[in-house]
Amino acid sequence: MKILKKVCILFILLLLYISIYSISYANHAISDLSHQLFRLHVIANSDSKEDQNLKYQVRDALINYMNSISSDISSKEEAMELAKLHANEFEQVASNVIKEKGYHYPVKISIGNFAFPTKHYGDISLPAGFYDALKVEIGEAKGQNWWCVMFPSLCFVDVSTGIVPEESKEDLQSNLSKEDYNLISSDTTEYQLKFKIVELLENGKIFTAKK
Repeated sequence: MKILKKVCILFILLLLYISIYSISYANHAISDLSHQLFRLHVIANSDSKEDQNLKYQVRDALINYMNSISSDISSKEEAMELAKLHANEFEQVASNVIKEKGYHYPVKISIGNFAFPTKHYGDISLPAGFYDALKVEIGEAKGQNWWCVMFPSLCFVDVSTGIVPEESKEDLQSNLSKEDYNLISSDTTEYQLKFKIVELLENGKIFTAKK
């Protein structure tokens, strides 16, 4: 009985250690990613085919505009400051596309920290969590969302190949630690498990925050 009791205690201590390690790892990982990435979030007016197509057209125009003014950006902080400085221009770009396509939806631009679900960009995956982002709400903003990473740039349009351009990967590697880059890009069992741990804990935080 004494041996069984000791085994139970050791098992409980092991579970406690694993739990503490998992929480610590998840908090550190999502904090690092959140501090290095600036995302774009576009919300369509509705889920109609027309509104979803309009969302993608607005997205493309916003990405092109961001690329035209951000060639010298070297950090997330600079990207955020640039977005804040040109917030009115982003709104105007979106509004122009909407009007050109024959719609009269208003556009709301917000720059802040928002909850994101797990998102896959080709062979790069970002776990759920709270990230800084430029959020664009079209009309009633009741349609499906579209996300990408504005810095480092992962806002490529065609993800059908399932492969992120090497240039984008190089930008990610230069802005993330080796551990964080492996977390979002590696398909090994070790990093798949770590990704799931981060995803599970962050989804819990997002669920709690929405209650």
